Amino acid sequence: MDRERLRELIERVRAGELATDDALEALARMPFVDLGHARVDTHRALRSGLPEVVYAPGKRTGQIAEIAKTMRTEGQSVLATRVEAAVGSALLELLPEGAYEEDARLFWLGPAQVPVVGRGSIAVVSAGTADHPVAAEAAGVARRFGNPVDLIEDVGVAGVHRLLAVGDRLRAARVLIVVAGMEGALPSVVGGLVDKPVIAVPTSVGYGASFGGLAALLGMLTSCASNVTVVNIDNGFGAAHVATLINRL
Repeated sequence: MDRERLRELIERVRAGELATDDALEALARMPFVDLGHARVDTHRALRSGLPEVVYAPGKRTGQIAEIAKTMRTEGQSVLATRVEAAVGSALLELLPEGAYEEDARLFWLGPAQVPVVGRGSIAVVSAGTADHPVAAEAAGVARRFGNPVDLIEDVGVAGVHRLLAVGDRLRAARVLIVVAGMEGALPSVVGGLVDKPVIAVPTSVGYGASFGGLAALLGMLTSCASNVTVVNIDNGFGAAHVATLINRL
């Protein structure tokens, strides 16, 4: 249940196309569906503007499929994150109408073409090729949430001329997600080049003293660029979620 579906329900009742009792029955199922192993929140899109997303690790393939079928029955698109290749292949056997993005580790069950609802584009900028999985997750989630996305990769500070060469693309975005490991310097540099919100994503890429992304996280949190905010290590999904909400304002 989301705002558009609820509005349609109200309009059908008002037009006499739907009985009041039938509408009440639809609303009675709205908050959540209890599957035993999961309570699927079918009300979240109405509350927050975006439907519940399935975090795949720790769940069996059959559980993910059951959650997905439940959400589709309730009229919602389904997005599952951190879906490894073997699980993605198994899900496609159970739900052949779905789509799997291996690089982004995303499974999607919904319309092939998602309507664009964002007011502008989201740029996903990554420092190096090793940051690609997190950048791909951020870009894939942002697209499935209805945003035009410009993916700009391998423009880290080790060769800052590569970043300056795409300055026009950076400034054209309404929101920027900047993904970097190692010392995590890229978001500060990007933040100094644009007048838009920059969501920094530290990655666990780097040698020993990077402490699995902690060095990048601390560097981003102490950024001198005032338009930079930070999400958790490797959290491309969280960055795309927040960027989507900003892009709808």
